[in-house]
Amino acid sequence: MGMTSLTEIYRIGRGPSSSHTMAPEKAAMFMMNEYPAADFFRVTLMGSLAKTGRGHRTDYAIRETFGNIRCEIIWDESERELPHPNTMLMEAFKDGEKLGEAEIMSIGGGAIKVAGRPSASAPIVYEESTFTEIADYCRQNGLSLQQYVYEHEPDIKSHLRKVWEQMQQTIIKGTREEGELPGGLHVMRRAKELYFLGHRTRDLIRKEHYLISAYAYASAEENAAGGMMVTAPTCGACGILPAVLYYEKILFFTSDDEIIDALAVAGLIGQIIKTNASVSGAEAGCQAEVGSACSMAAAALCVLRGLNIMQLEAAAEMAMEHCLGLTCDPVGGLVQIPCIERNAVGALRSYDMATLAEVVFEERKVSFDVVVKTMYETGKDLSHCYRETAEGGLAKLYVNKP
Repeated sequence: MGMTSLTEIYRIGRGPSSSHTMAPEKAAMFMMNEYPAADFFRVTLMGSLAKTGRGHRTDYAIRETFGNIRCEIIWDESERELPHPNTMLMEAFKDGEKLGEAEIMSIGGGAIKVAGRPSASAPIVYEESTFTEIADYCRQNGLSLQQYVYEHEPDIKSHLRKVWEQMQQTIIKGTREEGELPGGLHVMRRAKELYFLGHRTRDLIRKEHYLISAYAYASAEENAAGGMMVTAPTCGACGILPAVLYYEKILFFTSDDEIIDALAVAGLIGQIIKTNASVSGAEAGCQAEVGSACSMAAAALCVLRGLNIMQLEAAAEMAMEHCLGLTCDPVGGLVQIPCIERNAVGALRSYDMATLAEVVFEERKVSFDVVVKTMYETGKDLSHCYRETAEGGLAKLYVNKP
């Protein structure tokens, strides 16, 4: 089957959602390139895009992309069989005559798939597509996982440096901002407060928890406000990996070159998940977003600690295993409750898993490939109410109290 470039995992763009904001922007750009003469576009949003698109500002993202070209948005929340839970029909018109249409799916992490257009797929870069295959290749050729990435993508470091620079900029900006996030839930920014608490306390354990949480909050709050961030692997889970990497840099003076290596391996883990399962909350619940990010962050920490491939696999596996069944039920369709807190919890969990893996890896019974398959099957078994439709869980029962 093979896997595509790590650039498909790490995308730089605006929040609050890779699947509901970044991908619709990309779909609108596709339509403008396909039909440059069009003077009107009609976009029908279906599935999760229709049910939570207002909170995710999907319509705003599409209109902004089309610019001065007239656009009609139709919210079709009817129950039907769709090729993907995030599906949109885009139609182009000129002087009232229909020029053409495209059924476009937002498949997670900001990526899109156009029905009937296999040529739009990204090229295969890695022949191996499971952790077992990659680990065997590395052992046979005496490679580390980061060396495996660089062998297959010699130029990927330049992209990873841009990714790391944006991650840092997002955290720095997020720890300086205050006030209420947009959307009407009256959620206040807390990254700055957590950041100062982390620097004031003399308790090393509390310092670690405050600062890691602050960095995760900073990215997640910037995402919720529509700021710039990196999908890792999605906007909804964008705070987990940057938080642990930035903490390692600030507290332990980890070099940027070491962090680039960690990003390479974390991206590899994310790509394995995306290829064999999903990173879309609408397709497999929050376990596909936060769970994947936890696995990526735990793997990154293992690289920075110099752990072996078996320990790294154990850390990534445990991180996903203990997110199994995690639902995606964003209140009001906004990436705020429970998403922001969940990024902090996920970042702290990745630390725990990397630490445990150093010791318990020899007793590991479940492979990373098995837990990825389990996550996907679990996601398919979840009721649609818990897959980014805002029809169940917190989204259904939460009462907004001013």
